[in-house]
Amino acid sequence: MPRELGRTFDSIESAHDFVSLLSEAVADAKRDIDNDVQREANGKTSRRLEALRLTSYSLEKLESHMTKSRRILNDLRSLRRLLFQERASANSGKGMGISAVKIVEPAVSKPPKSPAVATSVVEALPGRTAPI
Repeated sequence: MPRELGRTFDSIESAHDFVSLLSEAVADAKRDIDNDVQREANGKTSRRLEALRLTSYSLEKLESHMTKSRRILNDLRSLRRLLFQERASANSGKGMGISAVKIVEPAVSKPPKSPAVATSVVEALPGRTAPI
């Protein structure tokens, strides 16, 4: 058993699978707690009901964190594939790899270099009458 736990996070895929299973377990626990809250809500307010509501809230936060973690791991898998061109080799027969991506730089407009503009700027300076 300890050997299996050591391999749980050997790769991003195995970590993603683990987080997905943990997310399902949290969702099941939350459903059970919500059912208990419904049963306790019929009676008068008690410490047990408040504890169940707090547990439900904490499980809701944990469920949200698990969803975010699963998405982050999925993004990391995609980025790794992109960086190591795993997708390019898988799609090499279709011609849709990373090499098909073209990076386009935005055009930057440069001011025109005109001697007349430079002369007029220099002449406008006090004490200057000739271009530099």
